[in-house]
This record gives sequence, C-alpha cells and structure tokens, in this order.
Amino acid sequence: MRALAIAGFLTALLLFAAVGWAARRPDARIPPLGDVCAVLMRYEVGPVPVGRIALLGFWWWLGWHFLAR
Repeated sequence: MRALAIAGFLTALLLFAAVGWAARRPDARIPPLGDVCAVLMRYEVGPVPVGRIALLGFWWWLGWHFLAR
C-alpha cells in the first residue's frame, strides 16, 4: 500500500512538471502557475478577497495533512 501511495505522488509530481514545462512553451495555451495564482489572488466578491482566503485555506489544509505529523 505504501508503494502505491509513493507511486501516486511521483506520478502527480511528473504530471505537474510536464504541465509546467508545457505552459512555458512560446505557443502554449496553458497559463503558467504564476498567472493562475495572480488571477486567483485578485478574485473578490464585494470587499471580501475570496481568492486569497481560498488560497490560504488550501495552504493550511496542505500543511495540516502533510506537515503536522
């Protein structure tokens, strides 16, 4: 079971790297991660910065599940 989890994480890492590489090509239709984060950080509903709250919540969830042990 542990080997399956490690293989899954390695596959996700390779896919993330491949999409990042594809986004940096000159004729790419995929936006780079920095552009996606910039759009997310600007998203607001009225005076509430919903995108920033969502990004903060995502980082909190990620840290809680992978770094809190």
